[in-house]
Amino acid sequence: MPIDFDMGATGTLLMAVVILIVGRWVQTRVSVLEKFFIPAPVIGGFIFSVIFSLLAYFQVIHLEFDAFLQKMLMIAFFATVGFSASFKFLRKGGKVVMLFLLCASILVILQNVLGVSLAWMLGESPAFGMATSSIPMTGGHGTAAAFGPLLEGKFFLESGSSITIAAATFGLIAGSLLGGPIGRRLMKKYNLKPNEKELKEAHVASDLNEDKQLKITEHGMFNAVTVIAFAVGGGSVISYYLNSYALVMPEYIGAMFAAAFIRNLSDYSGWFKINDNEVTVLGNITLFLFLAMALMKMNLISLVDLALPILVILFAQVLMMGLYAYFITFRVMGKTYDAAVMAVGHCGFGLGATPNAMANMEAFTAKNFPSPQAFFVLPIVGSLFIDFINSGVITAFLNFLY
Repeated sequence: MPIDFDMGATGTLLMAVVILIVGRWVQTRVSVLEKFFIPAPVIGGFIFSVIFSLLAYFQVIHLEFDAFLQKMLMIAFFATVGFSASFKFLRKGGKVVMLFLLCASILVILQNVLGVSLAWMLGESPAFGMATSSIPMTGGHGTAAAFGPLLEGKFFLESGSSITIAAATFGLIAGSLLGGPIGRRLMKKYNLKPNEKELKEAHVASDLNEDKQLKITEHGMFNAVTVIAFAVGGGSVISYYLNSYALVMPEYIGAMFAAAFIRNLSDYSGWFKINDNEVTVLGNITLFLFLAMALMKMNLISLVDLALPILVILFAQVLMMGLYAYFITFRVMGKTYDAAVMAVGHCGFGLGATPNAMANMEAFTAKNFPSPQAFFVLPIVGSLFIDFINSGVITAFLNFLY
């Protein structure tokens, strides 16, 4: 019989910090990990999950980690995501941003339709299909780690967290590899050149990013903690109200709605200011700790029997992403050089995360021409709005399927 050991809240937090340190150390020494923007908590988390899975499998020791601390960090992180849902920013972005947001939102729906349909054909549950759809693909590791426990608890998907995290890691790599070939094919077929006038124009991206130039202060950090606390508190009330109607609702959804309300109240009333820099910093810290805690608990051995259906669906998702970027994103965005660059970027965050999208576009434009419009549009949609929409779509699908 294995030895059961309860790490408690303090031990769980300490272990998460150690995982981050190990992940960063490995990341700086293995160039391929930096190339594909694999986050430090994912690297360290996978290393430790392999160790803990083997220890449990050979019945040496079984570690119990504190679940409440992980849940609070998750809710706090998604509250910071909610603060990014500023309608003021969306209006400033204009028609191009809204068009790209529409493209990204439709892809989210198609990813879930594809995943659930293939899961049914393979004899798996709808929850299995959702675990390999927009949760890890467009959502990335943060959304994967948040919805994994929900799929396990309410939808009885064994190893749900392990499946979503593994799928998210696969997506990061695939998204980084897919963008370049799509862009090169579009350039060659349509003989694309940049719009010289656009290259000379000043873009409003600097206006949207000016807060990022502000110095982080103790006062600003306190204000950020305050608004996050109000969002988390208000979110618990919203979640309780929504759950009373028997809706399947992740605990963090309420916090996202509350944060979005607070953000737009700040934008339009002027009664108080949201410190974007400080909120972003706190969001990154909570995300990294939350991911480390989620990944170190994965049982990777449980994925062995599910490897084939997982890979079938994931490769289908990659194929659909490539076809969607080539035939839909490129055409909807105007069939221009900028549209091709946005298609390249869409492969990055449609299968992984915004940093992958930016890296895809940087690599592509470095060998071709600059694209200020693409570098303006992608971060707004990828960093500010798509996670909010994706969570809503996932929740709607789960309620419809069950």
